[in-house]
Amino acid sequence: MSYVIVGAGAIGGTLGHHLARAGHGVTVVDADAEHVRAIREHGIVVRRGDERTAVPVAAALTPDEPGPERVERVLLAVKAQATDRALDWIAPRLAPGGYVVSLQNGLNEQAIAARVGTERTVGAFVNLFADVVAPGEIRDGGLGALVVGELDGSGSPRVRELVADLQSWGPARATGNVSGYLWSKLGFGAMLVATALADAPMAELIDKHRGVMHALAGEVYAVAGAEGIALEPFDAFDPAPYTGRDPAAADAATDALVAWLRTQAKDRSGIWRDLAVRHRPTEVPTHYRPVLDRAAQRGIAVPGLERLVEQIAELEAGAAMSERRIADLAGALR
Repeated sequence: MSYVIVGAGAIGGTLGHHLARAGHGVTVVDADAEHVRAIREHGIVVRRGDERTAVPVAAALTPDEPGPERVERVLLAVKAQATDRALDWIAPRLAPGGYVVSLQNGLNEQAIAARVGTERTVGAFVNLFADVVAPGEIRDGGLGALVVGELDGSGSPRVRELVADLQSWGPARATGNVSGYLWSKLGFGAMLVATALADAPMAELIDKHRGVMHALAGEVYAVAGAEGIALEPFDAFDPAPYTGRDPAAADAATDALVAWLRTQAKDRSGIWRDLAVRHRPTEVPTHYRPVLDRAAQRGIAVPGLERLVEQIAELEAGAAMSERRIADLAGALR
């Protein structure tokens, strides 16, 4: 099987490395010319602790360079806000029987389906702990969940084939409820976004500011409930306790989450890295705009999420990180 990976960052680069290592033909398309140049010269490099492994790929190019005229299997792993630009490259090349898999955070499947058709769109949920640390080089921070599913919940040969190929990376599996995972990740993700307001480990900040974290997840899940979404647990995260009014259950869920996060080599979120290291816009507005829009349509108050998105915009504009910003969220939630 051959794959075209559009967006070879933390997610796309990690999966591309393992697929190529297993013998699959992998073509990488990425907008970062320096990253592409390094992959051409050295392959995709993955660091895990002191181990460093390089794997060559069939081709690496930027969207502006000549590339394949027809693509069959596309793994889309760009930042959510770059989805439309990536589809500009993919849509005219996608074979009639081909498909695009959204290996992204957020709710991007409908935007993809609007461009290439629902029948050529496959959903996925990814919780990889990885970072790009240098051009062509990715640091693997630990395994997380990866599930793939058709948008209508049906089983299909292409999902089974893809899941089988992704075993080269780790325990990928199929699901009939990809939306349940994506919405669960949005609640968990709201906690992680809140930790990016300060320069400290995720586990430490979630543990210390439990009231804020529980309320943010609860706002997301109130909207999910109104949308009829059946939430799915993943890794050490169980969304169910954050949907109710039992503080003890939420605390127990957070105990398990924090303990698991402390075992991960990656201790800060990708949002934090975008702000503090790469100094670039984050995915946060794109991730949470659909949630805010649906909350407004249904008359559900989400003041914590609204203020969280505002605070990320302030940091993108150059404001300083501070743990006081999490206290500010507590004020909005009250």
